[in-house]
Amino acid sequence: MIFLYALVAASLIAEALAVWLVIRNYRYVLRKFDRSRTSYCPKTSLIIPCKGFDTEFEKNISSFYALDYSDYELIFVTESRQDSAYNHLLEIKEKLQSKTAAFKISVVVAGVSKRAGQKIHNQLFGCAAADRDSEVFAFADSDACVKPNWLNELVYPLRREKNGIASGYRWYVPLKNNFATIALSVINAKVAQLLGSTIFNYAWGGSMAVRVDVFKKIGMEKIWQNAVSDDLTISRAVKKAGLKVYFVPACFVASYEKYDFPRFLEFARRQFLITRIITPGTWMFGFITSLYSVFALWGFAAIALYLKSTGFANWYIFLLTALLSASGQFFTAALRQKMILEVFYSDWHRLKVAAFADVLAGPLWSLIILYCIISSSIGRTIQWRGIKYKLISPTEVIRI
Repeated sequence: MIFLYALVAASLIAEALAVWLVIRNYRYVLRKFDRSRTSYCPKTSLIIPCKGFDTEFEKNISSFYALDYSDYELIFVTESRQDSAYNHLLEIKEKLQSKTAAFKISVVVAGVSKRAGQKIHNQLFGCAAADRDSEVFAFADSDACVKPNWLNELVYPLRREKNGIASGYRWYVPLKNNFATIALSVINAKVAQLLGSTIFNYAWGGSMAVRVDVFKKIGMEKIWQNAVSDDLTISRAVKKAGLKVYFVPACFVASYEKYDFPRFLEFARRQFLITRIITPGTWMFGFITSLYSVFALWGFAAIALYLKSTGFANWYIFLLTALLSASGQFFTAALRQKMILEVFYSDWHRLKVAAFADVLAGPLWSLIILYCIISSSIGRTIQWRGIKYKLISPTEVIRI
């Protein structure tokens, strides 16, 4: 019985820490999401690897032409001219090149990668094609729709040498309110809520920037030659060099998507499996916290019912602990959805169904996340944009 009381005490401490963390991050985001600073604008090469058509492809690509940054070039990179994105990128360039502040727009072909993941291969090709005077490499994904001030805010933290890389994060905006798309939005939201002013930040490849000198100093050209994950590997290298991964709330980007359930499961397993191979400590932390969130509700509720059936007088303590856990999940979900309402107010009509589902079905999402993490605990093979890879180590991958 002493052991069970110790579990209750540990649960109360964990809930208090979780609530403190999300409140802290919530305040951090609301302080910094609505800014547009232009005092630090070094020459920047913005590199966008593309493969196939993303949902809202033209809207996303057009947003990069509409940036109000004063000194940047656009480099779009595909695997081949046969890629369905290639001709469309040329059409968009023809239509928008006279309306952008970018001093140069390039649509280039990287060829098929023989070692690294195709995305990283495209990014490295873009770096090699960048203007020689560029001081910053910025990277974005073709499924991201950015705001006009996005690049200003992304580059601004790099004025300080201690900030090795600056990064935003995505927020999935459902274009269809089916279960898989809502699950995608909710689970991604849980991860986004963990970002703030903390040493535990990791960069996200769809919205990140690094100074060219830092990129070369930490050896990313060599590391990326054999890797599959751009963001986790660069985050790992930056932290190893004693530098900081700086999260920029103003660089939250919308990803407009609609998924079916098989695609959702493939995506979730891939993300967690890549994390397990490259940053196993982070994967283990996610597994333990997910297991805890399931046990804290269902486990304590089951213990309470069992003790009540045996006539134990203090059975209600465990039921109250379960209810406290459910309340904590409700509160943190409500807080993150309130936060994103401020950030993406214009998309609230698309977000509101997922927001209500997040708040009202917290125990269900905890079970789904735990299942996805467990499914990633076995194997090393993933499929990414139609290509299969086997992950050998954090910095080595085989293209199958």
